[in-house]
Amino acid sequence: MAGRLTGKVALVTAAGQGIGRAIAEAFAAEGAEVIATDIDAGKVEGLKAAMRDKLDVRSTEAVTAMAEIVNKKFGALDVLANIAGYVHQGTIFECGDAEWDLSFDLNVKSMHRTIKAFLPAMLKQKRGSIINMSSAVSSIRGVPQRYVYGATKAAVIGLTKAVAADFIRQGIRCNAICPGTIESPSLEERIRDLSKSTGKSLEAVEQAFIERQPMGRLGKPEEVAALAVFLASDESSYITGQPHLVDGGMAM
Repeated sequence: MAGRLTGKVALVTAAGQGIGRAIAEAFAAEGAEVIATDIDAGKVEGLKAAMRDKLDVRSTEAVTAMAEIVNKKFGALDVLANIAGYVHQGTIFECGDAEWDLSFDLNVKSMHRTIKAFLPAMLKQKRGSIINMSSAVSSIRGVPQRYVYGATKAAVIGLTKAVAADFIRQGIRCNAICPGTIESPSLEERIRDLSKSTGKSLEAVEQAFIERQPMGRLGKPEEVAALAVFLASDESSYITGQPHLVDGGMAM
């Protein structure tokens, strides 16, 4: 079924690569007017979008300015997809204050910034779907070497439920997507880093990621994007405040 997002305005953060890019492409394919943003503006060039621009979600000033531009040009958002994030590798002993602060600022506080900036206009139109990127590695499941990452993604689920509860009677829905291990440039970078730090081959490190997926393979960004389209569309109009797994059975 095509055109599921026709007439909707959707902003996607971290749209330059991986899951964010797949979501931006899927939204556009379903008819949405997409505002594709990324910290690296060059990465969103070539995307089919009504607007492509740089956005540093760690800057309150930048997010507020973007909301003013978008609301003036497009009206209120119908969909806000918070995809920007960072995966820290290590236990509590590899996590200093700087790593903790960066992880929570990028993975959680960025959503606080974007929701606070874009929600008022959504409330005025009495509708909107907010989609927050969490993870199967969160309050749902713990895995080794993901200490602060798991903590941040658990916080995203809590944030999602709080926003959903506060505005459920005002036409706002807020859900979280919780992927397992997904093919992406971010994963490729982590595989390279682990290979260097452990002395294991790239193939061996990648195989370890695959083996923790009960389905026996890595997920594809398009599979996560398909869930995002559903949550952005009116098909999910009776769903809010929930973490939605797309994890290849990782959290079974």
